[in-house]
Amino acid sequence: MREFTIQKNDAGQRLDRFLSKTMPLLPPALLQKYIRIKRVKCNGARCQRDQRLQEGDVLQLYINDEFFEQPREDNLFLTLFQPKLTILYEDENILLADKRPGLVVHADETEKVNTLINHIQAYLYQKREWNPKWENSFAPALCNRIDRNTGGIVIAAKNAQALRILTAKIRDREITKKYLCAVLGQLSPPEGSLECFLLKDEKKKQVAVYHRPVPGGKSAKTLYRTLQTRDGLSLVEAELLTGRTHQIRASFAGAGHPLLGDGKYGRGDINRKYGETRQALYSCYLRFDFQTDAGILEYLRGREFRVDRIPFVEKYFPGNHM
Repeated sequence: MREFTIQKNDAGQRLDRFLSKTMPLLPPALLQKYIRIKRVKCNGARCQRDQRLQEGDVLQLYINDEFFEQPREDNLFLTLFQPKLTILYEDENILLADKRPGLVVHADETEKVNTLINHIQAYLYQKREWNPKWENSFAPALCNRIDRNTGGIVIAAKNAQALRILTAKIRDREITKKYLCAVLGQLSPPEGSLECFLLKDEKKKQVAVYHRPVPGGKSAKTLYRTLQTRDGLSLVEAELLTGRTHQIRASFAGAGHPLLGDGKYGRGDINRKYGETRQALYSCYLRFDFQTDAGILEYLRGREFRVDRIPFVEKYFPGNHM
């Protein structure tokens, strides 16, 4: 419990406005709830959110200490009163989230609060599974990431041991991930591999595709399989054998079959024709393909998970069961 005595400069304010300044991390909806359920008292009595504070009033606040801190990038999850997650799987060690297109996984220059990791941390905090006050350094963390406008499966580790194991398994290619994408045209052959070299331009946040080795370029190999072709578009399953920036998007564009909706590597005229502003790409399948000991995650060996409903598949390839 924290106690505040209202001084001359704070007198005359509405209670809820004073509290929002005192606790900048407390979501407005939660603040109103706390007033309603008497976790905020004025002079020992119940109070109303719109009552005017008087000099000498004593407020008793029965609210967690972390809400009194100043906002920082590592505590902004507290401001999410209703975290929005689609959870494919969860246990005491990991969480698999189906990230919606348009959501960033981590804070960037355009978004600090509404991120996948903040929603996951808010969810675990509200379940009382994790609290930063209990930890010296660990916070629930993402083991993989996907682009803002790509949807699909993202793995979150709930503890440090799971994070270390999953980081190693991803590095050693012991986790299989597959993607679905809608590309322009029809691939020939319908099944095979795309091999190229990708050179990243850090300033443009874009990669260039080469079909020969170039200084600074990294080799990229993508397996693909055409599932359906319809109305000038092909539904393709892709599997990365290397993990390069924008690998699927750039590789298919370099092969003459850019992804529908891709603003960086696609065809603007065709994207406008279809009214698509995000690349039709989804991380739809995950298999824990452990080849070596997995410690506390050994029970996941051989487990596989799949996203059943993908908007662009339902829109352009109805009836496809993937």
